Amino acid sequence: MRIGVLTAGGDCPGLNAVIRSVVHRAVAGHGDEVIGFEDGFKGLLDGRHRKLDLDAVAGILARGGTILGSSRLERARLREACETSKDHARDYGIDVLIPIGGEGTLTAARMLSDAGLPIVGVPKTIDNDISATDRTFGFDTAVGVATEAMDRLKTTAESHQRVMVVEVMGRHAGWIALESGMAGGAHGICLPERPFEIDALVKMVEERFSRGKKFAVICVAEGAHPAEGTMDYKKGEIDQYGHERFTGIGNRLAAELERRLGKEARPVILGHVQRGGTPTAYDRVLATRFGWHAVEAAHRGDFGMMTALRGTDIEMVPIAEAVTELKTVPVPRMDEAESVF
Repeated sequence: MRIGVLTAGGDCPGLNAVIRSVVHRAVAGHGDEVIGFEDGFKGLLDGRHRKLDLDAVAGILARGGTILGSSRLERARLREACETSKDHARDYGIDVLIPIGGEGTLTAARMLSDAGLPIVGVPKTIDNDISATDRTFGFDTAVGVATEAMDRLKTTAESHQRVMVVEVMGRHAGWIALESGMAGGAHGICLPERPFEIDALVKMVEERFSRGKKFAVICVAEGAHPAEGTMDYKKGEIDQYGHERFTGIGNRLAAELERRLGKEARPVILGHVQRGGTPTAYDRVLATRFGWHAVEAAHRGDFGMMTALRGTDIEMVPIAEAVTELKTVPVPRMDEAESVF
């Protein structure tokens, strides 16, 4: 069997672990040949690929990012890929394509699958918002980075009697903010799923200061927004990939808190720091298991499917399940977090 593999969308700790696992299982376990397409679906369309053997993936388990490169594909080029998918499979001699990516990548994978290209997907997103799997690799690493940042910021916030507003990733699902906020002992957590009340945040900080606690840390997801009419905040435009451009809730919230409280409030935007660096042990293991099961699924002919963590087991589920709706933070989890503020 000849297997094609690519990474698309935003980079993520653990991508290289998947690539390594696919190559090891395919080459050493089945005697397959593996080729990697460079820069996501653009490499598939442009014919940019290279052979991946055991030497090519040596030493990449602990590396962040992706050795194949990544990119996002405009909708017009995605339609082009669907129209020519069978031609690409024939030209490259691949029996199956394993795309590794998040919601956008899996949506493209489903379209390619519907167009007749044999696909086995691997879900990836640090936002942990793919509904068909309990966990995605990269999320654990991102939560760890955000938690460490809040641990560090508490000491400087206390030294200068400041309010720190820590903005983490999470466009439409607040899993990183929820878990890092809880783990880091944030005094407030703002999620996209529940519009926040600026008056409640102001009251919380004032009460802390009145008790002699001269600092506060608030963790806010990038997609969080205030309750309508409570604070001036404008939504961003939609980019060429169909994603909303966020206008910087961390900066805006810090400025509003400083204005209302009369105390220093500083925004800390973690941004792409959460995506980079060495994946945690958990993410390396999960990514490795996903890669192993993707190859096994390819040999069984389980096309149009993707790997998913269900409990502690890896199962194969239809890619369609992954792109039907986002996995957002449920109300009980939000209530749990609020109870420990």
